[in-house]
Amino acid sequence: MHSTKKVFRWFLYIIAVPALLLLLLFTYVAYVSRTAPPVVNDTGSLQWQREDHGNGFYTIGNNWFRKSKSGLFELYVEGKPFERGVVNGRLSKELIVSQEDYFSNQIKKMIPSTFYLHFLKYMIGWFNRNLSRHVTDEYQQEIYGVSQSASGSYNYIGTNYERILNYHAAHDIGHALQNMALVGCTSFGTWDGASADSTMIIGRNFDFYVSDDFAKNKIILFENPAQGYKFMSVTWGGFIGVVSGMNEKGLTVTINAAKSSIPTGSATPVSLVAREILQYAATIKEAVAIAHQRTMFVSESFLVASAADHKAVIIEKTPDTLDVYDPGEDHILCANHFQGKVLVGTEPNIHQMKESASAYRYKRLRELIKENGKNTLQKTINILRDQKGLRNTDIGMGNEKALNQLIAHHSIVFEPGKLRVWVSTAPWQLGEYVAYDLHTIFAMHGLQENREIYDASLTVPPDSFLLTEKYKDYERYRKLRQRLQDGEEVNVDSLIESNPEFYHSYVLAGDYCTAHHDQHRALGYYQQALTKEIATEQEEAYIRKKIEEIQKRIP
Repeated sequence: MHSTKKVFRWFLYIIAVPALLLLLLFTYVAYVSRTAPPVVNDTGSLQWQREDHGNGFYTIGNNWFRKSKSGLFELYVEGKPFERGVVNGRLSKELIVSQEDYFSNQIKKMIPSTFYLHFLKYMIGWFNRNLSRHVTDEYQQEIYGVSQSASGSYNYIGTNYERILNYHAAHDIGHALQNMALVGCTSFGTWDGASADSTMIIGRNFDFYVSDDFAKNKIILFENPAQGYKFMSVTWGGFIGVVSGMNEKGLTVTINAAKSSIPTGSATPVSLVAREILQYAATIKEAVAIAHQRTMFVSESFLVASAADHKAVIIEKTPDTLDVYDPGEDHILCANHFQGKVLVGTEPNIHQMKESASAYRYKRLRELIKENGKNTLQKTINILRDQKGLRNTDIGMGNEKALNQLIAHHSIVFEPGKLRVWVSTAPWQLGEYVAYDLHTIFAMHGLQENREIYDASLTVPPDSFLLTEKYKDYERYRKLRQRLQDGEEVNVDSLIESNPEFYHSYVLAGDYCTAHHDQHRALGYYQQALTKEIATEQEEAYIRKKIEEIQKRIP
Protein backbone atom coordinates (compact mmCIF):
# COMPACT_ATOMS: atom_id res chain seq x y z
CA MET A 1 0.00 0.00 0.00
CA HIS A 2 2.82 2.34 0.95
CA SER A 3 4.54 1.50 -2.34
CA THR A 4 1.38 2.33 -4.29
CA LYS A 5 1.09 5.75 -2.64
CA LYS A 6 4.73 6.44 -3.40
CA VAL A 7 4.25 5.59 -7.07
CA PHE A 8 1.11 7.74 -7.19
CA ARG A 9 3.01 10.61 -5.57
CA TRP A 10 5.78 10.36 -8.16
CA PHE A 11 3.17 10.25 -10.91
CA LEU A 12 1.71 13.54 -9.65
CA TYR A 13 5.18 15.06 -9.61
CA ILE A 14 5.74 13.96 -13.21
CA ILE A 15 2.48 15.61 -14.27
CA ALA A 16 2.56 18.65 -12.00
CA VAL A 17 6.14 19.80 -12.47
CA PRO A 18 5.96 20.25 -16.28
CA ALA A 19 2.54 21.88 -15.90
CA LEU A 20 3.92 24.28 -13.30
CA LEU A 21 6.93 25.07 -15.45
CA LEU A 22 4.65 25.72 -18.42
CA LEU A 23 2.46 28.01 -16.31
CA LEU A 24 5.53 29.90 -15.08
CA LEU A 25 6.77 30.21 -18.67
CA PHE A 26 3.47 31.66 -19.90
CA THR A 27 3.35 34.00 -16.91
CA TYR A 28 6.88 35.18 -17.65
CA VAL A 29 6.18 35.66 -21.36
CA ALA A 30 2.98 37.56 -20.56
CA TYR A 31 4.94 39.79 -18.18
CA VAL A 32 7.93 40.56 -20.41
CA SER A 33 5.74 41.11 -23.48
CA ARG A 34 3.90 43.97 -21.83
CA THR A 35 4.69 47.25 -23.54
CA ALA A 36 4.37 50.51 -21.68
CA PRO A 37 3.06 53.42 -23.72
CA PRO A 38 5.32 56.42 -24.32
CA VAL A 39 5.32 59.38 -21.97
CA VAL A 40 3.22 62.22 -23.40
CA ASN A 41 3.77 65.62 -21.81
CA ASP A 42 0.72 67.29 -23.28
CA THR A 43 -2.46 65.17 -23.43
CA GLY A 44 -4.83 68.08 -23.99
CA SER A 45 -5.79 66.69 -27.41
CA LEU A 46 -7.65 63.86 -25.66
CA GLN A 47 -10.36 66.43 -24.96
CA TRP A 48 -10.84 67.15 -28.65
CA GLN A 49 -13.99 65.79 -30.25
CA ARG A 50 -14.85 65.58 -33.91
CA GLU A 51 -17.58 67.74 -35.40
CA ASP A 52 -20.11 65.78 -37.43
CA HIS A 53 -21.21 67.64 -40.57
CA GLY A 54 -23.34 64.77 -41.86
CA ASN A 55 -22.83 62.14 -44.58
CA GLY A 56 -19.63 60.86 -42.97
CA PHE A 57 -17.83 64.20 -43.09
CA TYR A 58 -16.01 65.03 -39.83
CA THR A 59 -13.59 67.77 -38.77
CA ILE A 60 -11.39 68.69 -35.82
CA GLY A 61 -9.98 72.15 -36.44
CA ASN A 62 -8.12 72.02 -39.77
CA ASN A 63 -8.17 68.20 -39.73
CA TRP A 64 -10.86 66.41 -41.70
CA PHE A 65 -12.16 63.04 -42.84
CA ARG A 66 -14.61 62.10 -45.60
CA LYS A 67 -15.59 59.38 -48.04
CA SER A 68 -15.16 60.21 -51.71
CA LYS A 69 -17.69 59.14 -54.31
CA SER A 70 -14.81 57.06 -55.70
CA GLY A 71 -15.18 54.77 -52.67
CA LEU A 72 -11.87 55.88 -51.17
CA PHE A 73 -11.74 57.52 -47.74
CA GLU A 74 -9.71 60.71 -47.42
CA LEU A 75 -8.04 61.91 -44.23
CA TYR A 76 -5.98 65.00 -43.44
CA VAL A 77 -4.12 65.37 -40.12
CA GLU A 78 -1.56 67.87 -38.86
CA GLY A 79 0.41 68.79 -35.76
CA LYS A 80 2.58 67.08 -33.17
CA PRO A 81 2.90 63.27 -33.01
CA PHE A 82 0.43 62.47 -30.21
CA GLU A 83 -2.03 65.08 -31.50
CA ARG A 84 -1.88 63.63 -35.02
CA GLY A 85 -2.58 60.17 -33.65
CA VAL A 86 -5.49 61.30 -31.50
CA VAL A 87 -7.01 63.22 -34.42
CA ASN A 88 -6.48 60.29 -36.79
CA GLY A 89 -8.24 58.00 -34.31
CA ARG A 90 -11.11 60.35 -33.52
CA LEU A 91 -11.85 61.08 -37.19
CA SER A 92 -11.56 57.50 -38.51
CA LYS A 93 -12.67 55.60 -35.38
CA GLU A 94 -15.20 53.39 -37.20
CA LEU A 95 -12.59 52.24 -39.71
CA ILE A 96 -10.05 51.48 -36.98
CA VAL A 97 -12.59 49.29 -35.16
CA SER A 98 -13.83 47.52 -38.29
CA GLN A 99 -10.30 46.95 -39.61
CA GLU A 100 -9.32 45.15 -36.42
CA ASP A 101 -12.52 43.11 -36.64
CA TYR A 102 -11.71 42.07 -40.21
CA PHE A 103 -8.12 41.20 -39.29
CA SER A 104 -9.20 39.21 -36.24
CA ASN A 105 -11.91 37.33 -38.17
CA GLN A 106 -9.43 36.34 -40.86
CA ILE A 107 -6.92 35.09 -38.29
CA LYS A 108 -9.67 32.98 -36.69
CA LYS A 109 -10.51 31.48 -40.08
CA MET A 110 -6.89 30.61 -40.67
CA ILE A 111 -6.37 29.32 -37.10
CA PRO A 112 -9.72 28.02 -35.75
CA SER A 113 -8.13 26.47 -32.63
CA THR A 114 -8.64 28.65 -29.53
CA PHE A 115 -5.68 27.00 -27.83
CA TYR A 116 -3.37 27.68 -30.75
CA LEU A 117 -4.61 31.27 -31.01
CA HIS A 118 -3.65 31.85 -27.38
CA PHE A 119 -0.32 30.13 -27.97
CA LEU A 120 0.24 32.37 -31.00
CA LYS A 121 -0.61 35.41 -28.89
CA TYR A 122 2.14 34.59 -26.39
CA MET A 123 4.60 33.63 -29.11
CA ILE A 124 4.14 36.96 -30.90
CA GLY A 125 4.22 38.75 -27.56
CA TRP A 126 7.59 37.14 -26.81
CA PHE A 127 8.89 37.82 -30.29
CA ASN A 128 7.85 41.49 -30.15
CA ARG A 129 8.77 42.04 -26.50
CA ASN A 130 11.37 44.65 -27.49
CA LEU A 131 9.49 46.12 -30.44
CA SER A 132 9.06 49.55 -28.87
CA ARG A 133 12.85 49.92 -28.56
CA HIS A 134 13.05 49.88 -32.35
CA VAL A 135 10.26 52.40 -32.94
CA THR A 136 11.08 56.09 -32.61
CA ASP A 137 9.40 58.03 -29.83
CA GLU A 138 7.61 60.13 -32.45
CA TYR A 139 5.91 57.11 -33.99
CA GLN A 140 5.22 55.55 -30.60
CA GLN A 141 3.39 58.72 -29.61
CA GLU A 142 1.43 58.82 -32.86
CA ILE A 143 0.45 55.15 -32.51
CA TYR A 144 -0.49 55.76 -28.86
CA GLY A 145 -2.73 58.62 -29.97
CA VAL A 146 -4.44 56.43 -32.57
CA SER A 147 -4.91 53.64 -30.02
CA GLN A 148 -7.15 55.88 -27.90
CA SER A 149 -9.90 55.16 -30.45
CA ALA A 150 -9.34 51.40 -30.83
CA SER A 151 -11.95 48.86 -29.77
CA GLY A 152 -12.11 47.54 -26.22
CA SER A 153 -13.23 44.13 -27.50
CA TYR A 154 -9.72 42.73 -27.85
CA ASN A 155 -8.20 43.57 -24.48
CA TYR A 156 -7.67 39.84 -23.92
CA ILE A 157 -4.98 40.07 -26.61
CA GLY A 158 -3.34 43.18 -25.19
CA THR A 159 -3.93 46.82 -24.43
CA ASN A 160 -5.05 49.08 -27.27
CA TYR A 161 -1.55 50.48 -27.57
CA GLU A 162 0.13 47.06 -27.56
CA ARG A 163 -2.20 45.78 -30.27
CA ILE A 164 -1.95 48.78 -32.60
CA LEU A 165 1.84 48.83 -32.19
CA ASN A 166 2.10 45.10 -32.93
CA TYR A 167 -0.17 45.36 -36.00
CA HIS A 168 2.57 47.49 -37.57
CA ALA A 169 4.79 44.40 -37.50
CA ALA A 170 2.10 41.99 -38.75
CA HIS A 171 3.29 42.20 -42.35
CA ASP A 172 6.87 41.46 -41.29
CA ILE A 173 5.96 38.53 -39.01
CA GLY A 174 3.74 36.80 -41.56
CA HIS A 175 6.27 37.39 -44.31
CA ALA A 176 9.20 36.12 -42.23
CA LEU A 177 7.71 33.16 -40.39
CA GLN A 178 5.84 31.62 -43.29
CA ASN A 179 7.03 33.52 -46.38
CA MET A 180 3.33 33.56 -47.23
CA ALA A 181 2.00 34.89 -50.52
CA LEU A 182 0.47 37.81 -48.65
CA VAL A 183 2.84 40.16 -50.41
CA GLY A 184 3.88 39.63 -54.04
CA CYS A 185 4.19 43.18 -55.25
CA THR A 186 5.50 44.60 -58.52
CA SER A 187 6.77 48.14 -59.14
CA PHE A 188 8.62 50.01 -61.87
CA GLY A 189 9.60 53.46 -63.07
CA THR A 190 10.56 55.28 -66.25
CA TRP A 191 12.08 58.71 -66.94
CA ASP A 192 14.04 60.63 -69.57
CA GLY A 193 14.19 58.62 -72.83
CA ALA A 194 11.96 55.82 -71.48
CA SER A 195 9.03 58.21 -70.94
CA ALA A 196 7.15 59.91 -73.75
CA ASP A 197 7.82 63.44 -72.45
CA SER A 198 10.79 62.56 -70.18
CA THR A 199 8.49 62.81 -67.13
CA MET A 200 9.32 60.42 -64.32
CA ILE A 201 6.48 57.91 -63.82
CA ILE A 202 6.42 55.34 -61.00
CA GLY A 203 3.81 52.57 -60.90
CA ARG A 204 3.17 49.81 -58.39
CA ASN A 205 0.72 47.07 -57.42
CA PHE A 206 0.49 46.41 -53.68
CA ASP A 207 -0.55 42.76 -53.76
CA PHE A 208 -1.10 42.40 -50.03
CA TYR A 209 -4.13 40.24 -49.35
CA VAL A 210 -5.76 39.49 -46.00
CA SER A 211 -9.43 39.36 -47.01
CA ASP A 212 -11.92 41.21 -49.19
CA ASP A 213 -13.23 43.02 -46.12
CA PHE A 214 -9.75 44.13 -45.07
CA ALA A 215 -9.14 45.71 -48.49
CA LYS A 216 -12.42 47.55 -48.90
CA ASN A 217 -11.86 50.59 -46.63
CA LYS A 218 -8.75 52.22 -48.06
CA ILE A 219 -7.68 55.59 -46.67
CA ILE A 220 -5.78 58.21 -48.66
CA LEU A 221 -3.89 59.93 -45.86
CA PHE A 222 -2.53 63.45 -46.22
CA GLU A 223 -0.26 64.25 -43.28
CA ASN A 224 1.28 67.56 -42.28
CA PRO A 225 3.66 66.74 -39.40
CA ALA A 226 5.11 69.38 -37.10
CA GLN A 227 8.54 68.10 -38.16
CA GLY A 228 9.57 66.80 -41.56
CA TYR A 229 7.85 66.99 -44.93
CA LYS A 230 4.18 66.83 -45.74
CA PHE A 231 3.26 63.55 -47.46
CA MET A 232 0.47 61.33 -48.71
CA SER A 233 0.13 57.56 -48.40
CA VAL A 234 -2.41 54.81 -48.99
CA THR A 235 -3.28 53.17 -45.70
CA TRP A 236 -6.08 51.66 -43.59
CA GLY A 237 -7.65 52.27 -40.18
CA GLY A 238 -5.12 52.39 -37.34
CA PHE A 239 -2.01 52.09 -39.53
CA ILE A 240 0.51 54.97 -39.60
CA GLY A 241 3.20 53.09 -41.52
CA VAL A 242 3.82 53.59 -45.23
CA VAL A 243 3.61 51.01 -48.01
CA SER A 244 3.07 53.47 -50.89
CA GLY A 245 3.53 57.22 -50.63
CA MET A 246 4.95 60.52 -51.90
CA ASN A 247 6.06 63.63 -50.03
CA GLU A 248 5.92 67.33 -50.92
CA LYS A 249 9.48 67.21 -52.29
CA GLY A 250 8.49 64.66 -54.93
CA LEU A 251 10.15 61.71 -53.20
CA THR A 252 8.22 58.44 -53.42
CA VAL A 253 8.59 55.17 -51.51
CA THR A 254 7.07 51.76 -52.24
CA ILE A 255 8.01 48.45 -50.60
CA ASN A 256 8.47 44.95 -52.07
CA ALA A 257 9.02 41.93 -49.84
CA ALA A 258 12.04 39.68 -50.45
CA LYS A 259 12.99 36.22 -49.19
CA SER A 260 13.71 36.22 -45.44
CA SER A 261 15.02 33.77 -42.91
CA ILE A 262 13.12 33.13 -39.68
CA PRO A 263 14.09 36.02 -37.38
CA THR A 264 15.13 35.66 -33.76
CA GLY A 265 13.69 38.90 -32.44
CA SER A 266 11.91 42.11 -33.27
CA ALA A 267 13.34 45.16 -35.01
CA THR A 268 11.90 48.18 -36.83
CA PRO A 269 8.86 47.28 -38.94
CA VAL A 270 9.42 47.82 -42.65
CA SER A 271 6.46 50.19 -42.96
CA LEU A 272 7.90 52.50 -40.30
CA VAL A 273 11.26 52.62 -42.07
CA ALA A 274 9.41 53.61 -45.24
CA ARG A 275 7.42 56.16 -43.25
CA GLU A 276 10.57 57.74 -41.85
CA ILE A 277 12.10 57.97 -45.33
CA LEU A 278 8.97 59.61 -46.69
CA GLN A 279 8.72 62.10 -43.83
CA TYR A 280 12.38 63.09 -43.61
CA ALA A 281 14.09 62.52 -46.98
CA ALA A 282 14.07 64.84 -50.00
CA THR A 283 16.76 63.02 -51.98
CA ILE A 284 17.91 59.46 -52.60
CA LYS A 285 21.06 60.08 -50.54
CA GLU A 286 18.96 61.12 -47.54
CA ALA A 287 16.67 58.09 -47.99
CA VAL A 288 19.65 55.71 -48.00
CA ALA A 289 21.05 57.35 -44.85
CA ILE A 290 17.77 56.78 -43.00
CA ALA A 291 17.57 53.16 -44.15
CA HIS A 292 21.15 52.64 -42.90
CA GLN A 293 20.17 53.81 -39.42
CA ARG A 294 17.39 51.24 -38.93
CA THR A 295 17.62 47.51 -38.26
CA MET A 296 14.88 45.33 -39.76
CA PHE A 297 14.07 41.68 -39.09
CA VAL A 298 12.94 40.88 -42.64
CA SER A 299 14.37 41.51 -46.09
CA GLU A 300 12.78 44.20 -48.22
CA SER A 301 13.25 46.29 -51.34
CA PHE A 302 12.41 50.00 -51.15
CA LEU A 303 11.88 51.55 -54.57
CA VAL A 304 12.71 55.21 -53.97
CA ALA A 305 12.16 57.82 -56.67
CA SER A 306 13.24 61.43 -56.30
CA ALA A 307 12.14 64.47 -58.29
CA ALA A 308 15.29 66.27 -57.12
CA ASP A 309 17.53 63.51 -58.49
CA HIS A 310 15.22 62.77 -61.46
CA LYS A 311 15.74 59.04 -61.14
CA ALA A 312 14.85 56.03 -59.00
CA VAL A 313 16.89 53.38 -57.19
CA ILE A 314 16.09 50.33 -55.08
CA ILE A 315 17.36 50.21 -51.51
CA GLU A 316 17.81 46.47 -50.84
CA LYS A 317 17.92 45.73 -47.13
CA THR A 318 18.23 42.58 -45.03
CA PRO A 319 18.60 42.33 -41.24
CA ASP A 320 22.38 42.71 -41.60
CA THR A 321 23.11 44.15 -45.07
CA LEU A 322 22.15 47.15 -47.20
CA ASP A 323 22.80 47.69 -50.89
CA VAL A 324 21.60 50.29 -53.37
CA TYR A 325 20.66 49.03 -56.82
CA ASP A 326 21.00 51.73 -59.46
CA PRO A 327 20.35 50.36 -62.97
CA GLY A 328 22.24 53.25 -64.56
CA GLU A 329 19.47 53.48 -67.16
CA ASP A 330 16.26 55.47 -67.65
CA HIS A 331 13.99 52.78 -66.18
CA ILE A 332 13.86 50.48 -63.17
CA LEU A 333 11.97 47.25 -62.43
CA CYS A 334 11.25 45.62 -59.08
CA ALA A 335 9.57 42.35 -58.10
CA ASN A 336 10.33 40.26 -55.00
CA HIS A 337 14.00 39.45 -55.42
CA PHE A 338 17.22 41.44 -55.10
CA GLN A 339 19.20 42.70 -58.11
CA GLY A 340 22.19 44.54 -56.62
CA LYS A 341 25.71 43.08 -56.69
CA VAL A 342 25.86 42.56 -52.92
CA LEU A 343 22.67 40.51 -52.46
CA VAL A 344 21.79 39.03 -55.84
CA GLY A 345 24.00 35.97 -55.29
CA THR A 346 22.97 35.19 -51.71
CA GLU A 347 21.41 31.81 -51.07
CA PRO A 348 17.96 33.11 -49.97
CA ASN A 349 17.76 35.31 -53.08
CA ILE A 350 18.79 32.47 -55.41
CA HIS A 351 16.06 30.29 -53.86
CA GLN A 352 13.55 33.11 -54.21
CA MET A 353 14.25 33.54 -57.92
CA LYS A 354 14.13 29.80 -58.55
CA GLU A 355 11.15 28.81 -56.42
CA SER A 356 8.78 31.79 -56.41
CA ALA A 357 6.84 33.69 -59.07
CA SER A 358 9.07 36.78 -58.70
CA ALA A 359 11.52 36.15 -61.58
CA TYR A 360 8.68 35.27 -63.97
CA ARG A 361 6.78 38.48 -63.12
CA TYR A 362 9.98 40.47 -63.57
CA LYS A 363 10.49 39.01 -67.05
CA ARG A 364 6.88 39.77 -67.96
CA LEU A 365 7.28 43.35 -66.75
CA ARG A 366 10.44 43.79 -68.83
CA GLU A 367 8.65 42.29 -71.83
CA LEU A 368 5.74 44.74 -71.54
CA ILE A 369 7.96 47.80 -71.10
CA LYS A 370 9.91 46.82 -74.22
CA GLU A 371 6.73 46.19 -76.26
CA ASN A 372 5.03 49.43 -75.20
CA GLY A 373 7.78 51.81 -76.25
CA LYS A 374 8.03 55.20 -74.57
CA ASN A 375 5.97 55.13 -71.41
CA THR A 376 2.94 57.26 -70.49
CA LEU A 377 0.51 57.37 -67.58
CA GLN A 378 -2.03 55.23 -69.46
CA LYS A 379 0.59 52.69 -70.51
CA THR A 380 1.75 52.43 -66.89
CA ILE A 381 -1.78 51.63 -65.76
CA ASN A 382 -2.24 49.16 -68.61
CA ILE A 383 0.87 47.33 -67.42
CA LEU A 384 -0.34 47.29 -63.82
CA ARG A 385 -3.64 45.79 -65.04
CA ASP A 386 -2.01 43.12 -67.23
CA GLN A 387 -3.13 39.53 -66.51
CA LYS A 388 -1.16 37.66 -69.16
CA GLY A 389 1.92 35.52 -68.88
CA LEU A 390 5.11 35.65 -70.93
CA ARG A 391 4.52 36.14 -74.67
CA ASN A 392 0.92 37.16 -73.85
CA THR A 393 -0.12 33.62 -72.94
CA ASP A 394 -3.28 32.97 -70.94
CA ILE A 395 -2.15 31.70 -67.52
CA GLY A 396 -5.53 31.96 -65.84
CA MET A 397 -7.13 34.72 -63.81
CA GLY A 398 -5.51 35.23 -60.41
CA ASN A 399 -2.17 33.61 -61.19
CA GLU A 400 0.65 34.87 -58.97
CA LYS A 401 2.90 35.02 -62.03
CA ALA A 402 0.75 37.78 -63.53
CA LEU A 403 1.42 41.45 -62.79
CA ASN A 404 -2.28 41.78 -62.00
CA GLN A 405 -3.08 38.91 -59.65
CA LEU A 406 -6.59 40.23 -58.93
CA ILE A 407 -5.84 40.54 -55.22
CA ALA A 408 -4.26 44.01 -55.00
CA HIS A 409 -5.03 46.05 -51.91
CA HIS A 410 -4.28 49.04 -54.11
CA SER A 411 -2.43 50.12 -57.21
CA ILE A 412 -0.82 53.53 -57.48
CA VAL A 413 0.99 55.74 -60.01
CA PHE A 414 3.18 58.75 -59.17
CA GLU A 415 4.46 61.66 -61.23
CA PRO A 416 6.98 63.01 -58.68
CA GLY A 417 8.04 66.02 -60.75
CA LYS A 418 4.45 67.24 -60.91
CA LEU A 419 3.42 66.10 -57.41
CA ARG A 420 0.56 64.11 -58.88
CA VAL A 421 -0.62 60.69 -57.75
CA TRP A 422 -3.26 58.32 -59.11
CA VAL A 423 -4.87 55.71 -56.81
CA SER A 424 -6.92 52.75 -58.03
CA THR A 425 -10.50 52.17 -56.97
CA ALA A 426 -12.33 48.88 -56.50
CA PRO A 427 -12.25 46.21 -57.62
CA TRP A 428 -8.49 45.87 -57.24
CA GLN A 429 -6.78 47.93 -59.98
CA LEU A 430 -9.69 47.48 -62.39
CA GLY A 431 -11.72 50.49 -61.27
CA GLU A 432 -10.93 54.06 -62.25
CA TYR A 433 -7.71 55.69 -61.05
CA VAL A 434 -8.44 59.00 -59.33
CA ALA A 435 -5.81 61.75 -59.28
CA TYR A 436 -4.67 63.98 -56.42
CA ASP A 437 -2.53 67.06 -56.90
CA LEU A 438 -0.42 67.52 -53.77
CA HIS A 439 0.17 71.19 -54.59
CA THR A 440 -3.58 71.74 -54.24
CA ILE A 441 -4.14 69.45 -51.24
CA PHE A 442 -1.38 70.91 -49.08
CA ALA A 443 -2.32 74.49 -49.98
CA MET A 444 -5.73 73.95 -48.35
CA HIS A 445 -6.28 75.24 -44.83
CA GLY A 446 -8.87 72.78 -43.67
CA LEU A 447 -11.93 71.64 -45.58
CA GLN A 448 -14.98 73.78 -44.96
CA GLU A 449 -17.47 71.70 -46.92
CA ASN A 450 -17.91 68.08 -47.94
CA ARG A 451 -16.61 68.20 -51.51
CA GLU A 452 -14.42 66.14 -53.81
CA ILE A 453 -10.73 66.97 -53.64
CA TYR A 454 -9.40 64.75 -56.41
CA ASP A 455 -8.87 66.23 -59.87
CA ALA A 456 -11.72 64.80 -61.98
CA SER A 457 -10.10 66.03 -65.21
CA LEU A 458 -7.22 63.59 -64.66
CA THR A 459 -9.30 60.49 -63.82
CA VAL A 460 -8.30 57.34 -65.75
CA PRO A 461 -11.34 55.24 -66.77
CA PRO A 462 -12.01 51.72 -65.44
CA ASP A 463 -10.61 48.66 -67.21
CA SER A 464 -12.94 47.47 -69.99
CA PHE A 465 -12.33 43.94 -68.64
CA LEU A 466 -15.06 44.71 -66.08
CA LEU A 467 -17.66 44.64 -68.87
CA THR A 468 -16.69 41.22 -70.21
CA GLU A 469 -18.10 37.73 -69.69
CA LYS A 470 -14.67 36.68 -68.53
CA TYR A 471 -14.90 39.01 -65.55
CA LYS A 472 -18.27 37.48 -64.65
CA ASP A 473 -16.59 34.08 -64.87
CA TYR A 474 -13.95 35.22 -62.42
CA GLU A 475 -16.58 36.44 -59.98
CA ARG A 476 -18.23 33.02 -60.26
CA TYR A 477 -14.88 31.31 -59.71
CA ARG A 478 -14.24 33.28 -56.52
CA LYS A 479 -17.69 32.41 -55.14
CA LEU A 480 -17.21 28.72 -55.87
CA ARG A 481 -13.71 28.81 -54.37
CA GLN A 482 -15.09 30.41 -51.22
CA ARG A 483 -17.78 27.75 -50.95
CA LEU A 484 -15.06 25.10 -51.18
CA GLN A 485 -13.12 26.81 -48.41
CA ASP A 486 -16.28 26.88 -46.29
CA GLY A 487 -16.68 23.12 -46.71
CA GLU A 488 -19.78 23.27 -48.90
CA GLU A 489 -20.75 20.97 -51.76
CA VAL A 490 -19.53 22.29 -55.12
CA ASN A 491 -19.71 21.21 -58.75
CA VAL A 492 -15.98 21.20 -59.49
CA ASP A 493 -16.53 21.11 -63.24
CA SER A 494 -18.29 24.47 -62.93
CA LEU A 495 -15.31 25.74 -60.94
CA ILE A 496 -12.93 24.72 -63.72
CA GLU A 497 -15.17 26.12 -66.47
CA SER A 498 -15.10 29.52 -64.75
CA ASN A 499 -11.27 29.70 -64.87
CA PRO A 500 -10.02 26.91 -67.16
CA GLU A 501 -6.44 28.14 -67.74
CA PHE A 502 -5.65 28.57 -64.05
CA TYR A 503 -3.73 25.63 -62.60
CA HIS A 504 -5.23 26.22 -59.15
CA SER A 505 -8.75 25.48 -60.44
CA TYR A 506 -7.60 21.91 -61.07
CA VAL A 507 -5.78 21.70 -57.73
CA LEU A 508 -8.94 22.73 -55.90
CA ALA A 509 -10.95 20.20 -57.89
CA GLY A 510 -8.40 17.50 -57.12
CA ASP A 511 -8.41 18.30 -53.41
CA TYR A 512 -12.21 18.26 -53.36
CA CYS A 513 -12.39 14.86 -55.07
CA THR A 514 -9.69 13.47 -52.78
CA ALA A 515 -11.70 14.56 -49.73
CA HIS A 516 -14.76 12.84 -51.23
CA HIS A 517 -12.80 9.62 -51.93
CA ASP A 518 -13.04 9.95 -55.72
CA GLN A 519 -9.41 9.12 -56.42
CA HIS A 520 -9.67 8.57 -60.18
CA ARG A 521 -11.19 12.00 -60.84
CA ALA A 522 -8.75 13.62 -58.42
CA LEU A 523 -5.81 12.09 -60.30
CA GLY A 524 -7.10 13.46 -63.59
CA TYR A 525 -7.46 16.97 -62.18
CA TYR A 526 -3.98 16.97 -60.65
CA GLN A 527 -2.48 15.76 -63.93
CA GLN A 528 -4.28 18.54 -65.81
CA ALA A 529 -2.91 21.08 -63.33
CA LEU A 530 0.61 20.10 -64.38
CA THR A 531 -0.17 21.17 -67.97
CA LYS A 532 -0.83 24.76 -66.84
CA GLU A 533 1.51 27.58 -65.74
CA ILE A 534 2.10 26.84 -62.04
CA ALA A 535 3.09 29.80 -59.88
CA THR A 536 5.72 28.29 -57.58
CA GLU A 537 7.92 25.23 -57.22
CA GLN A 538 6.31 24.53 -53.85
CA GLU A 539 2.88 24.28 -55.44
CA GLU A 540 4.18 22.06 -58.24
CA ALA A 541 5.77 19.78 -55.62
CA TYR A 542 2.43 19.58 -53.81
CA ILE A 543 0.63 18.52 -57.01
CA ARG A 544 3.23 15.87 -57.84
CA LYS A 545 3.07 14.51 -54.30
CA LYS A 546 -0.73 14.17 -54.52
CA ILE A 547 -0.39 12.32 -57.84
CA GLU A 548 2.20 9.98 -56.35
CA GLU A 549 0.02 9.26 -53.31
CA ILE A 550 -3.02 8.43 -55.46
CA GLN A 551 -1.04 6.23 -57.84
CA LYS A 552 0.16 4.17 -54.89
CA ARG A 553 -3.42 3.60 -53.74
CA ILE A 554 -5.13 2.73 -57.00
CA PRO A 555 -4.31 -0.05 -59.53
